[in-house]
Amino acid sequence: MADENAKTAPAAPEPPAKKGGGGCPPCLPGWFATYSDMVTLLLTFFVLLLSFAKTETSKYESALGSIRDAFGGNVLIQGEVLQQGKSPDDYPTMIESQQPIKPFPIEFLTMEGLLDKHEINRASTEDLELMKKDLKDYELAESVEVYEMPEGIKVVLKDSLIFKEGTATLSDQGLAVEVFKRLVKMLSEGKWVIFIQGHAARGETSVDGKLDAFALSAYRATEVSRSLIERGVPHKVITTVFYGDSRPLVMPGKKQSEIDYLSRRVEFSLGKTDLSTLGHKVYVH
Repeated sequence: MADENAKTAPAAPEPPAKKGGGGCPPCLPGWFATYSDMVTLLLTFFVLLLSFAKTETSKYESALGSIRDAFGGNVLIQGEVLQQGKSPDDYPTMIESQQPIKPFPIEFLTMEGLLDKHEINRASTEDLELMKKDLKDYELAESVEVYEMPEGIKVVLKDSLIFKEGTATLSDQGLAVEVFKRLVKMLSEGKWVIFIQGHAARGETSVDGKLDAFALSAYRATEVSRSLIERGVPHKVITTVFYGDSRPLVMPGKKQSEIDYLSRRVEFSLGKTDLSTLGHKVYVH
């Protein structure tokens, strides 16, 4: 009987299973991971601020100068520059600038000065486009070489006027007559200035021996200037200079007689800016 009662006794109820399944032990809440990421980022941010706070003023100025120099700008403070590809904290990487650094004029540091500089750059670009157009219109594009100079646009004729020895008489070679006529027609409008540069061969004198190389080159340049004025070119756009025999042609492989022949010349350069006019005034204190 006792055995039967033991068999029929009800079993003890089992405790209810926890929600979630799998029997996973208790762990940290999910939001804590996001909070940890935020704290790590904040710590990194403050470390970055600290690194900037420890940057020395001299190194900051050197880095700033290096950046401006790399982008072709003027550096305001002359001094050291950082070697490219090196850390600003590594002092041995500091090197002296290899090129002289020219500061801005003090006027350029004002808003008015910055606007003036912008106008200068814009005017230079407009002059270049206008010069290209005029050279094409007057069929001179193939006879010249165009350069962008700090003082403005410069156009150099490929050929020169060649003179006979000891005289101001033109030889058969040199600048073509048609090119010279087109040049005169273009200059007659008065939009461009022309620089006439007289030269002489090494040790050259006039036929009668009264003029040395400098006087002979001046005589040739003067005759060309007078010829342009007589053909309608305004005298105010003409600048005449002479160099004597101080600037002979350098032509490796040529005979000296041929070099002397080609050195008896008058060269032409065109531009927009007359160097005799006043530029941007800079105060020196």
